[in-house]
Amino acid sequence: IYNWGRRNSLWPMFFGLACCAIEMICVAASRYDFSRFGMEVMRATPRQADMIIVSGTVTKKMVPQIVRLYNQIPEPKYVIAMGACASGGGPFKEGYSVVSGIDKFLPVDIYIPGCPPTPQALLNGLIKLQEKVDKQSIRSVRWYKKGADEAIPIPILGPDLIDPRDIPNFKELQAQALSQEADTKQDA
Repeated sequence: IYNWGRRNSLWPMFFGLACCAIEMICVAASRYDFSRFGMEVMRATPRQADMIIVSGTVTKKMVPQIVRLYNQIPEPKYVIAMGACASGGGPFKEGYSVVSGIDKFLPVDIYIPGCPPTPQALLNGLIKLQEKVDKQSIRSVRWYKKGADEAIPIPILGPDLIDPRDIPNFKELQAQALSQEADTKQDA
């Protein structure tokens, strides 16, 4: 019953970055009407969403904001990478400012191929996500376990994006920085 309720009330947050966003808007219109799949409530705030649909060309400047929004979505949360650009960089992947796939920073659940994908492809991806939700067990999902992972660290902008998870002792450095910040606030 739990999964049935979740699968029929997935509230998406759209993050349209380029031409794929136009196709994403079509799915919400009357011709394709994804509200019949329980997704009629599109959310502008991540705190009320169950999933984020990333579509279009993801640039290095946008990745920290996307990760920040993802971290604000309550568990259980899902990610759909819509289109060639969000999945692997697309035709712009050789550009200096383009990230070759959002899956380098977020755990993507469903990939929707195409440039841009048709509305039918997005509907198919949403149905696949519903099937994935149906097969989940509370005992096997990451977010239900004790001591589940915390938020994904936000990448650091520089000449290139630095993923803090690649730094060997990142958690220790982060804890030191937070304690120093707390000490300076107490001194002030």
